[in-house]
Order: sequence, then structure tokens, then C-alpha cells
Amino acid sequence: MLTSVGTNNEANREEWLEEALRKIPAGSKILDAGAGELQYKRFCSHLDYVSQDFAQYDGAGDNLGLQMGSWDQSKLDIVCDITAIPEPDASFDAIMCIEVFEHLPNPILVLQEFSRLLRPGGHLILTAPFCSLTHFAPFHFYSGFNRYFYETHLPASGLDIVELRHNGNFIEYVAQEIRRIGFISKKYAGIKLNLLEKIVIQLMLFVLARLVGRDTGSHELLCFGYHVSAVKKG
Repeated sequence: MLTSVGTNNEANREEWLEEALRKIPAGSKILDAGAGELQYKRFCSHLDYVSQDFAQYDGAGDNLGLQMGSWDQSKLDIVCDITAIPEPDASFDAIMCIEVFEHLPNPILVLQEFSRLLRPGGHLILTAPFCSLTHFAPFHFYSGFNRYFYETHLPASGLDIVELRHNGNFIEYVAQEIRRIGFISKKYAGIKLNLLEKIVIQLMLFVLARLVGRDTGSHELLCFGYHVSAVKKG
């Protein structure tokens, strides 16, 4: 009865990201904005990679919501506010910003900063959740971003959208959250699920797995997030 429905959020994102970065010409200078622990540097071996983050998250945060426990940002190239990166105009051929926007107080200002830093024709590679649980608090300001955020604010910031791809759909998102019930039950209710309750959860996942194969567009209601590729207007 075991099924994988709801488990592909990160794998889908990394597959898309690796493909998008592969299209950037070798030797191009890329900024990894909000780079964290540089987890995506491994996809940039053909690029001139520069990392940036504000480096204030320590893994514990305010101890609320989902925290990492530890967080090493000792290898960053640039430590600064993401709205004021100390690099000249048009100094990057590409910028990637992966699962960062929900942690930014002023994401529209960040888009404007990215536009300043990109050369004309330069590439922006961006992902963010459609809906997310509280994590990395207190540095969590938005639960997520709909497609209309990108369609409105990227062009207004001088960026033409090349691709806007949804990751997952409503059914897969619900399955992802159902899989958290055991964790939530133990942490917030002090209850360990019994065998019957675990079977009920597996039955729910089985139903969702059957539905997801026939889905015809529930991503328009909800999905894991969007993957966005854009270029700086010439």
C-alpha cells in the first residue's frame, strides 16, 4: 500500500534547477542570492560562482516552527542585505535565488536589485513556495507566492518571463502535509500515533495517489511552488 505521492517537492525543484543552470553558458558569472549553505553550488561547476547571504540565521532561530538545528554560512563570498548587494550594475550574467523569497521582508525590492545587477540579456532563475509552513523563524515573512506575483512584478522590474512552471499540484501538496501528521501529533499534541491511525493515513495517501494520476489542473488551486526563468530586458 506504500506510495510516494507528496514526496517529490525537493526532487522536482532540483531537477528543474539543474536543467536551468545547464543552459547558462560556461564561464558565465552567477550570483547565488540567499545561498545559505551553498547547497546548489554543485550544479555550477561550469560557472563563475559567487554566493551571497545575510548570514544571520543560526539554525535555531527563535525556536518556533521548523528549524534546521545547525546552519553553517562560513563559506559565503558576500555577506550583506540582499536588497543592497555591493556589486556594480550589470555585473552578473545570471542570478539564482532558490526558496528564499518567503524569507525576505521586501521581495519586490529584491527583484529590482536583481534587475540592477544583471547585464542586459542576463538570466534570473527563481523558485519559491506557493504555500509553506513556518520555518527559519523569525526570518519567515510570507507563506508563499502565486503565479500572479511573478507575472506582475517581474515585468515591472525589467525582467521578461521565459518559463513559469508549477511544481506539483493540490493533491500532491495535501499528501505532503498528511505525511507530517505523525510529527505534528507528537510535537504539538504529545500523542504518538497508534497502528490504526497509521493505517488510516496510509489509506488517505493511497486515495490521493489514485487521484493524482487523473489530475487535470489542480495546480491552479495550490501546488508546492513555482519555478521561474526570466531574462533582463535589453
